[in-house]
Amino acid sequence: MQLKLTNRTIVFLFAFFCGLGTGVLRAADNAADSTQREKELIAVLRSDAPAAEKALACKHLAVHGSSAAVADLAPLLSNEQLASWARIPLEVIPGPAADEALRKAIDNLNGNLLVGAINSIGVRRDAAAVGALAARLKHEDVEVASASAVALGRIGNDAASGALRAALKTADAKVRSAVAEGCVLCAEQRLLGGRQAEAADIYDEVRKSDVPKQRVLEAMRGAILARGKDGVELLVEQLRSRDKLLFQIALGTAREMAGDQIDKALADELPKAKPERAALLIAAMADRKETVQLPAILKAAADGDKAVRMAALQALGRVGNASCLAALLEVATQEDADLAQAAKGALTDLTGDAVNQEIIARLAKPDGKSYPVLLQLVGSRRVAAESALIKALDHADKNIRSAALVSLGATVSADKLPVLIGQVVSPKNAADSAVAQKALKEACVRMPDRDACADLLSAAMAKAPAGTKPVLLEILGAVGGGNALKSIAASAKSNDPQLQDTGSRLLGEWMTIDAAPVLLDLAKTAPGEKYQVRALRGYLRIARQFVMADAQRAEMCEKALDAARNSTEQKLVVEILKRYPSVDTLKVAVKAAQIQEVKEEAVQAATVIAQKLTTKSDAVRELIEKIGVAKVKLEIVKAEYGAGSTLKDVTAIVKKNAGDSLLIALDSPSFNTSFGDPTPGVTKQLKIQFKVNGKSGEAAFNENELILLPMPK
Repeated sequence: MQLKLTNRTIVFLFAFFCGLGTGVLRAADNAADSTQREKELIAVLRSDAPAAEKALACKHLAVHGSSAAVADLAPLLSNEQLASWARIPLEVIPGPAADEALRKAIDNLNGNLLVGAINSIGVRRDAAAVGALAARLKHEDVEVASASAVALGRIGNDAASGALRAALKTADAKVRSAVAEGCVLCAEQRLLGGRQAEAADIYDEVRKSDVPKQRVLEAMRGAILARGKDGVELLVEQLRSRDKLLFQIALGTAREMAGDQIDKALADELPKAKPERAALLIAAMADRKETVQLPAILKAAADGDKAVRMAALQALGRVGNASCLAALLEVATQEDADLAQAAKGALTDLTGDAVNQEIIARLAKPDGKSYPVLLQLVGSRRVAAESALIKALDHADKNIRSAALVSLGATVSADKLPVLIGQVVSPKNAADSAVAQKALKEACVRMPDRDACADLLSAAMAKAPAGTKPVLLEILGAVGGGNALKSIAASAKSNDPQLQDTGSRLLGEWMTIDAAPVLLDLAKTAPGEKYQVRALRGYLRIARQFVMADAQRAEMCEKALDAARNSTEQKLVVEILKRYPSVDTLKVAVKAAQIQEVKEEAVQAATVIAQKLTTKSDAVRELIEKIGVAKVKLEIVKAEYGAGSTLKDVTAIVKKNAGDSLLIALDSPSFNTSFGDPTPGVTKQLKIQFKVNGKSGEAAFNENELILLPMPK
């Protein structure tokens, strides 16, 4: 049956559950308040309140209830609407009264009500109910018998355990799974209580019985854990099982076991396992980081099935240490790209400063095979080894020079940044240019003092070949900051076409608002119309996209309007004004309306702005009246003025003053003067129904507000 909820009850329920989430129901209530609250809640149960409110009272009794509430809760156990609510407090109220109420109830209940009461007995772990529950293991209702078995498992004492173990052999097949679950629960309590031998016996009985596979798996896990170090043999047996589920439960259980015996057993099994299982074994071994057998994983990574080697390499990245470096370097230099990449990933992931020290030591005496990999590791691990990297820049092998450049990009300090700049400005090998440029950019964007970095780049530009200057300019753009902005602005205004092009483009893409005055100046003074146009577009991008105060945006738009050289650019300004309605942008739109080429667009923008303004002051009225609004075919359908249900029909007056625009100017700015005052002393509204070019619309205006009708959609 469904509970009928009154509006008051719905609000009460909502507040209650919100309270649960915010800690409203707390044990901190003092005893006196809780006792008083309990009396109030019991009174609700005794009243003729709706079922929903009684349900809520039950819920609150879980916090405030005591044995005094049991007598009123117990009768509800037979109520189909309220039984589950009554059990909530009965499961937590301390003392024997609640236990007794639940035990008595199961003698008089059937079906789901009986199952619910049995479940609550299990929650309370009422030892006195063992006899009654054991008697119901053979109940004709499978749900009742199953609930009894699980409840006995939760109680878990010797009597409950004995009843369940006996039933495991004789129970109906439909109930046997629940009986096995109860047995497992009993065994878990013994395992936690230090009675491992008894727990192992129960687990063994379950796993050897004719029960569903899930129960066998649960019991197998428990049987292994209960045996402690002696369970390793049983675990290995499952690792060798053809049954995939038993294999998987063994892997999971291996992760739970303590002691290095299990690590040795896993290592012994690894070379015997099929590849697909070996890879999973390695993952389990790596999850036991404190006692893992590294030599076994290293051996698996060295040769054999590729999938197993990949798993081993990934595992070494998680659990390896400096002792793994040589083996991983060996794989990292092999021809198989997948294995080499996995080994490099593991080398990058190895933890500990000892690994870094070993890399530095090997770099001092490099061999040709591992040298490039070591250089790469300096970058990927962020190792402080600038001297070794700089030395490698003179190597005859291009790959070694490239690896050194990449790692310098990731690690070079500000003091050594000129080394990378030199590799870009005056490369010893032309083939290194692209890599050096990329490395320099990566290094520059992470420098802590970007202005100092920009100064170094700017100084280098003065001496750099013509073809390199745009590259340095691009890097300056990535660095950002005030000094970089000045340098790029100077380049954009230079006589060098390449620098003009690159500089103006970078300024147009600048991501801070301080580029606005630079762009505006460039729009006025740049050598060539192309760059003037580009600069103005960049300036407008800032006005359109960046967050700023209304007055600042309006000022930018006004300056752009003055700098614009054609109607196309002027229309772009008007579009920005329309997107950001304010009194300030309205003023600029009114100014734009004085330009004949964009008058129509500006008037439309001003109309849109005025319509979007929440407050239409006298200043707004004056601005709109100054330019007028776009002409339309306007029909006033109905107009009413007043407040609440007291409305005066003013259709004729509004029609008289309406013309061919969306702006309606009355004879007086005071609505009361124009329409009369239907409700003196009360704030009123003017409501208008209308059509524009055949499309219907309606609008409401606060008393004395500018009447500017919205364009119907």
